Amino acid sequence: MNLFFIFCAQYLFVLPLVILGIYFLMQPRSTWRRMATFAVPTALLVYAVGVASGLLYYDPRPFDVGHFKPLVPHAPDNGFPSDHALLVSTIAMVGTLWNKKLCVVLWILAVLVSVARVYVGVHHTIDVVGSIIISIVVISAVSRAF
Repeated sequence: MNLFFIFCAQYLFVLPLVILGIYFLMQPRSTWRRMATFAVPTALLVYAVGVASGLLYYDPRPFDVGHFKPLVPHAPDNGFPSDHALLVSTIAMVGTLWNKKLCVVLWILAVLVSVARVYVGVHHTIDVVGSIIISIVVISAVSRAF
């Protein structure tokens, strides 16, 4: 079980990127451009908000406060927000806007990565939930303005 969660925590984030990338490339050129015009700047904005929130709120890693060794090595820096959860939830939100069937798969992967980050001991639940909330709020706001 540990190996499964270690894999999910460290490497599974690549799969949603590949899935969304393939979906984008399967679209007509005009649709692909419109999707990229929305997705790239929005993802950068989500990342910027994530960085800013990390400056405003500090949450030590679980292994810093719990005095245990995590299943995967990690620097003892700020755990909030989780970069992995922020990335996969951003991909899932972008997928949600373009394809409702695809979004189910992307959200399952996002939740799996997020849970795995907590399970392996590198994040608290608030770190991954905060990341997901940041992604949902920012992308929802941008999509309304777009």
